[in-house]
Amino acid sequence: MAEYLFNEHNKEEFPPAHTAEHLLNQVMIRMFGCERSHNAHIERKKSKMSFYVDHKPTRQEEKDIEREMQRLIEEDLPVTFEVVKRDALPEGINASRLPDDVSDTIRLVRIGDYDVCPCIGKHVRSTSQIGRFEMLGTNWDEQERSFRVRFKIV
Repeated sequence: MAEYLFNEHNKEEFPPAHTAEHLLNQVMIRMFGCERSHNAHIERKKSKMSFYVDHKPTRQEEKDIEREMQRLIEEDLPVTFEVVKRDALPEGINASRLPDDVSDTIRLVRIGDYDVCPCIGKHVRSTSQIGRFEMLGTNWDEQERSFRVRFKIV
């Protein structure tokens, strides 16, 4: 396998929580038609992600998020990697969040057919290795229209 030079990576992720971050981004995109998280803090003990959405999610929608996350984890989707040239990103890949000094080669992380995005972090090999997704709580900022999800991986 060829060696690729990617950008420096200054984080040491907890792979189960980091992989869950990818899943939660896509769950929110599909459920609320929003963008990927605008603010994420992913840790071993507790994580939080914030999304701009058009309404305050109901308690039922919060339960649906948690249920869908657990379904995807139990589905045991494979987590695979693909290396592409920066100027040949597949359709649907948002390059706007890549650093200005991004390398010529980009690593895409795919979770089954469910999610794909550029990432150089550490991940589990399949979603069943994540464990259990537990929503700890949520916050709604009416002015910002921002929905924060706090969760842990057990």
